[in-house]
Amino acid sequence: MTSHTHGGHTHSHDHDHPHSHADLPMSTVEAVDTQIPDHDLTAAGLRRRQFLTRAGLIGAAAAGASVLGQTESAAADGAAPTARPSTGSYQWLAGDHHIHTQYSSDAMYRVADQVQHAGAYGLDWMVITDHGSVTHAKLGVDQVNPDIVAARQQFGDRTLVFQGLEWNIPGAEHGTVFVHPGALEVAVLKEFENSFDGVVNGWTSSSAANEAHALDGLDFLAGSVTSGRVKDAAFFANHPARKGIDSPHEIRGWRDRQPTVALGMEGAPGHQAAGIPAPYGPGSGRGYYDNSPSADSFAGYPLESYVTYGGFDWMTATVGGLWDSLLAEGKAWWITANSDSHQIYLDDSVRGGAGTIDEFTALGHYVPPVHGTTGARTTQGDFWPGYYSKTHVGASRFSFAAVMDGLRAGRVWVDHGGLVGGLEVGVRAKGDRSPGATLGSVVTPKRGTRTELVVAVTPAVLPNFAQFLPQLARVDVVRGSVTGAASDRDTFHAPDTKVLVQRDVSGAKGKVVFTVDLGYVDEPFYVRLRGTDGKRQAVGLNGAAVDPAGPAADVLGDADPWQDLWFYTNPIWVLPR
Repeated sequence: MTSHTHGGHTHSHDHDHPHSHADLPMSTVEAVDTQIPDHDLTAAGLRRRQFLTRAGLIGAAAAGASVLGQTESAAADGAAPTARPSTGSYQWLAGDHHIHTQYSSDAMYRVADQVQHAGAYGLDWMVITDHGSVTHAKLGVDQVNPDIVAARQQFGDRTLVFQGLEWNIPGAEHGTVFVHPGALEVAVLKEFENSFDGVVNGWTSSSAANEAHALDGLDFLAGSVTSGRVKDAAFFANHPARKGIDSPHEIRGWRDRQPTVALGMEGAPGHQAAGIPAPYGPGSGRGYYDNSPSADSFAGYPLESYVTYGGFDWMTATVGGLWDSLLAEGKAWWITANSDSHQIYLDDSVRGGAGTIDEFTALGHYVPPVHGTTGARTTQGDFWPGYYSKTHVGASRFSFAAVMDGLRAGRVWVDHGGLVGGLEVGVRAKGDRSPGATLGSVVTPKRGTRTELVVAVTPAVLPNFAQFLPQLARVDVVRGSVTGAASDRDTFHAPDTKVLVQRDVSGAKGKVVFTVDLGYVDEPFYVRLRGTDGKRQAVGLNGAAVDPAGPAADVLGDADPWQDLWFYTNPIWVLPR
């Protein structure tokens, strides 16, 4: 037995219990610190690095190690926290990293409009991500900043507002890029956009040269952090399967090149109202996933990849699919869910002024919107931030740095339509009474230790914004083997991943708590969760033995997002030592 103290409380534990990511053995801490060369490691640290490298987990652990031992000042970094859901040492802060304003050529709202609505719909943090373009690079990135600064001053005690942009990734799709607020946030974002945006520089087609430009852009962001120009920077791939142009090797390349900057992808796209049937809605696909392969698409993707499943991207929704193939390598690649808010379903306002692209190009933005000039517009496919999709981040406090640290660490779960009120997930030694190691953690029990997953789901207690109280029907546990680095960097299969348990929770009253025996640990594996209201489901794309009842493919033109609600979590890895 050993004892240690955290926050004034002393805890004792057996060495056979798993270590959380924040409580790794010193040999693991030094092993994952890639700034320490092999020859400077202790013998134990070298053995640990060799093990993690063979398992394919050195990158995942290294990404997590970047937050070890960091401290931050709430006074300098954000407002004092108000009452927010918390478990253990984390507050779960809801947010959205994909939001557009009048500084995007296909949007219309002011920063204050988006921030005020986001706060009203329960968001604690958000990122303004206007489209990378020639106009935005020349004018918009500068012009939007005073509006963001004003929003921080006005709403900062409730909602943290980051400045970012939607990057046209060279050779690929779109991505969120954002930085920690600071004196040089505009300078760094402007230099990044002018130097590495695919549209600004004519690098949109799929080619090896353009893929290299994308990696250079990630290097620039990482260098901006290490040089101290900005405190932090992050990148997430947006709607990755929408057009089929984010190839598996590109995704692996982004993550491997800069794992502390390239953090993940949208597990579910925005534009969820786009699936509402006409004439009551746009009659398209959720996320506007209504495409087919083009010359720039990755030829290996099946036609099934161009639609959503329960509103989630094919890469995420397919058990044993692309996301799982990355997790099976031990790659820390996290999922989020966002609004991609441009123009709001049933809003009755329009752009002010002429509202033309020529006016936008001349000014760098549209004139603020004007209310009441049309009826409620059923042809718009977006919801306000927080209205339908939320990304919940486990943060040590209410601050910009804590949100970014939580995103980087993978302490994230996402949901649609307010399906659940709260979620706690942990891996621990069987018989332990602690909450266990939370989402995004790497736990390292002694080989042969019996472990278990503990899940606590708090049901929704208030109606959602469609005026009904969602009911969680089932929670699924997905388990996959960690097999190490893939020989084929374009693979999108994880054959050892499948649904381990399906737990019926329909009709349960109050918090639902259950455990799942994970057995005696012998080989590395990971676990992740998803849950559903049970209204639409189908056998998964890899067959009933892998996923007997997963999300059904959304029907183009008939996919009411409120009638098909899911939540997903990021994984927890278990590595025997």
